Amino acid sequence: MSSSTVWRNWSRIESVTPARVAYPSSPDEVVQAIAAARADGLRVKPIGAGHSFTGIAVAPGVQLDLRNLQGVLAVDEQRHRVKLAAGTHLYRLPELLKPYGLALQNMGDIDAQTIAGATSTGTHGTGHAFGGLATQIVALTLATADGRVLEISENSNPELLDAARLGLGALGVLLDITVQCVPAFQLQAIEKPEPLAEVLAQWEQRALGADHFEFYWFPHTQTALTKTNTRLPMDAPRKPLGGFQRWMDDDFMSNTVFNWVCHVGKAAPALTPPINRLAQRLTNNREFTDVSTSVFTTKREVRFREMEYALPREEVPDVLRALDRLITQNGWRISFPVEVRVAAPDDIWLSTAHGRESGYVAIHRFFKEDPHTYFRLAEQIFRAHGGRPHWGKMHYQDASTLAPTYPRFGDFLAVRDKLDPERVFANDYLDRVLGA
Repeated sequence: MSSSTVWRNWSRIESVTPARVAYPSSPDEVVQAIAAARADGLRVKPIGAGHSFTGIAVAPGVQLDLRNLQGVLAVDEQRHRVKLAAGTHLYRLPELLKPYGLALQNMGDIDAQTIAGATSTGTHGTGHAFGGLATQIVALTLATADGRVLEISENSNPELLDAARLGLGALGVLLDITVQCVPAFQLQAIEKPEPLAEVLAQWEQRALGADHFEFYWFPHTQTALTKTNTRLPMDAPRKPLGGFQRWMDDDFMSNTVFNWVCHVGKAAPALTPPINRLAQRLTNNREFTDVSTSVFTTKREVRFREMEYALPREEVPDVLRALDRLITQNGWRISFPVEVRVAAPDDIWLSTAHGRESGYVAIHRFFKEDPHTYFRLAEQIFRAHGGRPHWGKMHYQDASTLAPTYPRFGDFLAVRDKLDPERVFANDYLDRVLGA
């Protein structure tokens, strides 16, 4: 235990001063910290990288910092399964999995999160045949409010698996996670600007026609910056970006220059449209082949706030057109791009892709700009098209509006009542989205 200071999440939109902070280095110490918190009448919340944009990890009571629970705990090489300590950061996975010739089947574009935080909030990548991170989890261990260490897998408490592998931190503290990996692979990446109207007109064809497809749209332009990735075996010819080109594109242009652009846009909003048009013209056409993690993930140093909604896949073009009209009609100057991705349906109870082919639309604002007016009106569009908000990104819904969009919402609440009837793991955010 230690005295606490102010904790802030990465986007600097949430902060709290916990009553105390614990740094457990073993499952037993997690259980002890939970017991001590209950004895003092305090709630418990674990934290990872603080990369959620909501208050899901805010801990006014006891904050469990899981930095000492990292690394590979066990490997089933025959079945390609790897057990990881819950505090393991995603950016460490390439080095941890390389000795076994394994990789995650799919990843998002940010790897700063811990694996526990990423799965608990529904982190996902893109690809019509691939689900989010939680779909890759086959087992986990949970420290519960009553002091138990609960193993959950296909063979042990299987009825809890689809609740616990995307549990919002509401059911207990994740201690370890077993991931179904795949043999390491490469991705051929083709990145190029294309007319937005054509991409939207061909949306279903583009989404289904590649292993991994996504695009970015800078408001005030009519260009989509498309990314098409094709899976290749590790023995395929490798053609990585040169060191200077990667630095120029992914570090200097995407971070240093873009940070300058965002500051200019805040100081002089009228300059945002021409700057966005210049940015889309300067975006390089590039094609390269590299190991999957070097293609899936990108370096993000410019702070922002984000809202992302999962939609029925076929709704994406109409939603983008409505966003364009909304921005134009309000005269807003939006410097950050809109990101569009796709994912396979799954059976996980609180997954945003539960039971349907899904498209994802994410909107952003520079962290020094007020996002709320833009986000609230955009959310009306998302909800009108059947959207479900990403649990780790900003939204304004509560349990009364979320429950009808998830067929198993009531089942999840029943599991929560069973595992945490006294709401030891609750906080204000969970009280809002799940009910107190």
